[in-house]
Amino acid sequence: MATQPGTNRKATLAVVFLVMFLVSLDLSIVNVALPEIDSAFGFGPSGLSWVINAFMLPFAGLMLLGGRLADLTGRRTLLLGGLAVFALFSAWGGAAQQGWELLIGRAGQGIAAAVLAPMSLALATSEFPEGTQRARAMAVWGGAGAAGGAVGVVLSGLLTDHLGWRWVMWVNLVFVAGAVIAVLRGVSNVVTRPGRVDAIGAILVTFGVSALVLGVIATDRDAWGSPPVLAWFAAGLVALALFAVVETRVSEPLVPLDLLRRRSLIGATVFGFLLVSGQLASFYFVAQFLQRVLDYSPTRTGVAFLPFCVGVVVGLRVAMAVILRTGTRPVLLVGGLVGAAGLLWFGQADTSTTYLGGLLGPSLVGSLGIGAAMVAMGMAAVTGIEPDRSGLASGILNSARQLGGCLGLAVLVTVATRTIGGATDPASLAHGYTTALCLGAALLAVGSVVAALIVPGRAGASGGEAARDRVHQAVHGGE
Repeated sequence: MATQPGTNRKATLAVVFLVMFLVSLDLSIVNVALPEIDSAFGFGPSGLSWVINAFMLPFAGLMLLGGRLADLTGRRTLLLGGLAVFALFSAWGGAAQQGWELLIGRAGQGIAAAVLAPMSLALATSEFPEGTQRARAMAVWGGAGAAGGAVGVVLSGLLTDHLGWRWVMWVNLVFVAGAVIAVLRGVSNVVTRPGRVDAIGAILVTFGVSALVLGVIATDRDAWGSPPVLAWFAAGLVALALFAVVETRVSEPLVPLDLLRRRSLIGATVFGFLLVSGQLASFYFVAQFLQRVLDYSPTRTGVAFLPFCVGVVVGLRVAMAVILRTGTRPVLLVGGLVGAAGLLWFGQADTSTTYLGGLLGPSLVGSLGIGAAMVAMGMAAVTGIEPDRSGLASGILNSARQLGGCLGLAVLVTVATRTIGGATDPASLAHGYTTALCLGAALLAVGSVVAALIVPGRAGASGGEAARDRVHQAVHGGE
């Protein structure tokens, strides 16, 4: 599907970028501000984790429903509604006087994000034809996702130090305003797949995914093999099994099962699950290392992540040019392995490590690989997907990414905590953090190899001189 009459292609790209950037930003923007938030409300160690979990739970649980709505609902209406809800709860959370008010604000952001995230990838897929235009849109989408997380850490430090923690919520209003303007100029109110929502399927999959996430969250206070954790996991798996049965028996399933036989989508989903595990690990543990081992201030910690943003931009530009020649599989493999190498390099740090000597290099290497791999992952997920299913494919990919982030970070935090034990000295903390980073690198490397084995060899590629000409035009700014 081409861009609809009356819309502006550059504005559509701006929507793709701003919406994905906003969602990714809010996955990480509270990280550096957490100590100040704890001081304001007295959450304590277990309660403080809910500042993150309150966002993640509805975001992961409602993603497939959000993806389906992206195909069934007028896109301009859905985007404007999602952005309005995001703005409302951002303002609410920033003005919170009690801890529960902040948690409601974060939960509301997560609900809106579950609609907005699938819409971003759906627009990049359905509004731009395969080839150079699709490659450029996917580069914008991938770059927004990777950069949003890094910029979130940067802004978290700067805003907390200079304006106060409330601005990690209120700054969203600026990005929402820009996105609303872009939506009005660049998105028509087209409905790509008229139909109705499979209500039973939506309830089952939402409960199933949410239960899995709650099982992961419960590991903050209970052991992995404890009855509460196992009960949540069992409930989630049973609900998802029932969901699979229901989907074979309804006329308009939430997730048509034939979609799950698309090798490119499955490969991208597996990769996304493990990529976010490693990427979140890098943000979380490197930020902890800088502040608790090297004694960086929040502002200095945030600025330290700026090179990551630069590497992401370079990586996505390289991927945009290479994918049309080689397909997504080589870029997934090489980009993922380069990203893993960056995390492994981070894992060699200790108390004597300096920023220039041991942190700048891995930041650039890791971000280069992750930026390239994000583009390849998005293109692989939507290769061959009909425009009227693009929102659903996006929902599947993004659900897997958020589950991977929740599960991977919980596992790695457990590993780090057990490695550190009860010690509080910088050397013990450094050992725990770097152990987790090395395991995160292993997860990303495994995901790269597995995805390369699943994704077809030429998925996303365009051959011949015409493709090379289009790549040249895309890299140098031509339409």
